[in-house]
Amino acid sequence: MSKSKKKRDKERAQAKLYQYYTQTKNATEITRNTLVLILAGGQGSRLKALTKWRAKPAVPFGGKYRIIDFPLSNCINSGLRRIGVLTQYKSHSLIRHLQRAWSFLRAEIGEFVEILPAQQRMSKDWYLGTADALFQNIDIMHRHAPDYVMVLGGDHIYTMDYSKMLMVHVRSQADLTIGCLEVPREEATEFGVMSVDTDLRVTRFTEKPSDPETIPGRPDLSLASMGIYVFSTAFLYNALMLDAEDENSEHDFGKNIIPKAIESAKTIAYPFRDDLGNQAYWRDVGTVDSYWEANMELCAVEPELNLYDRGWPVWTYQTQHPPAKFVFDDEGRRGEAIDSLVSGGCIISGARVKRSVIFFATVIESHSFIKDSVILPKVTIGKNCRIQNTIIDKGTYIADGTVIGENPEEDAKRFHITAKGIVLVTPEMLGQDLFLTKPEET
Repeated sequence: MSKSKKKRDKERAQAKLYQYYTQTKNATEITRNTLVLILAGGQGSRLKALTKWRAKPAVPFGGKYRIIDFPLSNCINSGLRRIGVLTQYKSHSLIRHLQRAWSFLRAEIGEFVEILPAQQRMSKDWYLGTADALFQNIDIMHRHAPDYVMVLGGDHIYTMDYSKMLMVHVRSQADLTIGCLEVPREEATEFGVMSVDTDLRVTRFTEKPSDPETIPGRPDLSLASMGIYVFSTAFLYNALMLDAEDENSEHDFGKNIIPKAIESAKTIAYPFRDDLGNQAYWRDVGTVDSYWEANMELCAVEPELNLYDRGWPVWTYQTQHPPAKFVFDDEGRRGEAIDSLVSGGCIISGARVKRSVIFFATVIESHSFIKDSVILPKVTIGKNCRIQNTIIDKGTYIADGTVIGENPEEDAKRFHITAKGIVLVTPEMLGQDLFLTKPEET
């Protein structure tokens, strides 16, 4: 028997063994042998003053949560309990939140949420890109010895069972699987777009194309990257080391790792769909407008993002507050909230709230009217105020008689206004010294 035939027979035998292994292992075994790395070090500059003192994943969302809570809760609900969070810019409040909210996992049984700040482990640089962030922690990945590595962004709002994506990756024997959204072709110009064949194997990746390619057989839709990846570990190690040695690389997944993987390895797309096969809920809250819109969506009677699903809870850390309180029932001075989310510790004192998200420990005084607004924690709004289409940052004091959101020219003199007319208000914009407030989390 020739050496080449022996080699082919050996490869076939190994392939059959691998196929048997992947088909017989269940999701629990696979998730136990998967390491999740959440990229949470971005500056989030498009959120303007909301990220002046905090990292984007630490920005409050939905009345009581932080953005980072959504991917972390997805991990726990998916059976993934070996998690590293890579932090970098303005990470203090994010790290404190992780310590308070996510310290319940037990390391002695192999569960953990490890915080991995930029430590210059491999060089004197901070994380130079998404790929470099992983490369600088490659020794930590080796120590955990996973079969698979899942990479997530820490700054998107959605609920997703990651174990389903993992199983598709394993059973297809892929080297890299990319989570994708099916978006209208005209909207795909804002994303990295996957070109795929009929088997969903990725043939090309294009960053923000002017003429996006569509899904085979569906000319109105394109596949946009969610920034969610599953790697077979051996492939990932090799890809990261080759990228680190490339002086011309930007050390980025979208610009460097993915294009090379398409050429040299099996790369497949995983469309993110709900139980009915439709496009599932996913939001990038990277701008002031998109952040406001995603919060406003929660005020719907049946919002796409169900925060009340007991089978898929969103975990967080929350300070202890009494129940929300609504007082006074006089004509013109009635404490009420309609189509709104109002968190614990709030007092709506003879004021009216409509289609708004009110975070914890906020006080709204008599005869004020709040509409289509996001009010972050520990805000005080005085009497006779009218506020609409506004985001008010944590700890802001709004004086009696203040009007925001009705006169763009006047608002622009003091506040940040988006192209869509959303007004962002912070304590500093009102001349209030942030550092004279109580030294609590930002």
